[in-house]
Amino acid sequence: MSDIGHNSGAVGGVAAERLRSFVERIERLEEEKKALGADIREVYAEAKSAGFDTKVMREVIRLRKMDAADRKEREELLDLYRAALGDLADTPLGQAAMENAA
Repeated sequence: MSDIGHNSGAVGGVAAERLRSFVERIERLEEEKKALGADIREVYAEAKSAGFDTKVMREVIRLRKMDAADRKEREELLDLYRAALGDLADTPLGQAAMENAA
């Protein structure tokens, strides 16, 4: 008798019930993830209707997830790149730097 099609045994060396358990757990988690995504979108919509800039909020959340050292390095690089492009020339610090360079 063949194990093919039998749910509780091994099929081709694969434990069918164990595999089914993993697949069903993943499916449940995917559904939970989908529901959480909808909840997050709702909160962003509420924030937007309250007048908050959701793009900036997303950036703040992304930065808060980062390690402090990584965040500091990123901010320093951003400032360096902006300075190299002259994007800081209209700030007091940028004006002082331009005067020192001259």
